[in-house]
Amino acid sequence: MKIKNSILALFVIVASSLTVNAQSTIVDIAVGSKDHSTLVAAVKAADLVATLQSAGPFTVFAPTNAAFAKLPAGTVEFLLKPENKATLAKILTYHVVAGSFNAGAVVKAIKDGGGSVTLKTVSGGNLVASIKEGKVILTDEKGGVSTVVATDLTGSNGLIHVVDAVVLPK
Repeated sequence: MKIKNSILALFVIVASSLTVNAQSTIVDIAVGSKDHSTLVAAVKAADLVATLQSAGPFTVFAPTNAAFAKLPAGTVEFLLKPENKATLAKILTYHVVAGSFNAGAVVKAIKDGGGSVTLKTVSGGNLVASIKEGKVILTDEKGGVSTVVATDLTGSNGLIHVVDAVVLPK
């Protein structure tokens, strides 16, 4: 009987943790990642928290802190200033696609597109996804390239694919 109760208790603990995770939004996932503190600060500065916590679904290509560090010196600090909120919001929403596209769906769309697919971003711009050396890469409107380094971090309102560079709209 002790074993049954222990298994039942373990099941309840696991089930309740899955419920909590299933309720986490994409913002909650980013907040919980030590590698995305710059992104979280930027989302807050651009007043996009409520938007990215809404029903969605959204697919977010989330740059890491190291990705932001690749920008020219002073860029992040400049963008975080209140007077640059609109520019920051445009850059951040350029990393967001309406809908929930897991890694398999992205790869399928690339293959179905003959080697690339154009993704319309929430900011109104385009990102081109393709595969290079077995990895999904994003090419922005300025020709900058970012590699997807982690996929399918699933939240209640969409999912996150982690990227190693900030992509920039025109």
